[in-house]
Amino acid sequence: MQEVNLYKIFIERFNRAEIKYMVTGSLASITYGEPRMTHDIDLVIKLDENKIKDLSRIFTSNEFYLPPAEIIGIENKKELRGHFNIVHFESGFKADVYISSENKLEKWGMNNVREYQFYGEKIYLAPPEYVIIMKMAYFIEGGSEKHINDIRSILKYSKDLVDFNILNSFIKDYRLEAAWSRIAYSHRENQL
Repeated sequence: MQEVNLYKIFIERFNRAEIKYMVTGSLASITYGEPRMTHDIDLVIKLDENKIKDLSRIFTSNEFYLPPAEIIGIENKKELRGHFNIVHFESGFKADVYISSENKLEKWGMNNVREYQFYGEKIYLAPPEYVIIMKMAYFIEGGSEKHINDIRSILKYSKDLVDFNILNSFIKDYRLEAAWSRIAYSHRENQL
């Protein structure tokens, strides 16, 4: 099997279709922090109704599993947590695709993506503040330490990219002060 790049499989197709997106989750954490293994990509997308049919054109049924357009349309109409998966058959790599909602954090994230060149392809990465807030929320929801470790890694390697005024504002808005105190304390301990 030819080597398949997780970014390239999905990102170049979203770019070609001109669907607005931001990469978040593990790949964003890895980009801002330390490398680790992952076999999926998390994307938040802004999906206009007229672009739903384009998805089946760019993610062809001989290469990808893609839910039917009707299902994607239903997910696209949800006010919160619209979601579907795309799976690349050959590699088993998966894209977890979340439909952008009108909540303050997502709107801010989509309006403040960071553009990078990666493997010859333009990618739009969620801002580090967004990634940190979402990782804290996932930690509170599920308790997995990997989210805390990802945040520590972002703070270690990309601290200069983080606007702490914006981050603190979202921490307050989403009542994440306790989680942030734990992370900040632990981060300071590791710096000593």
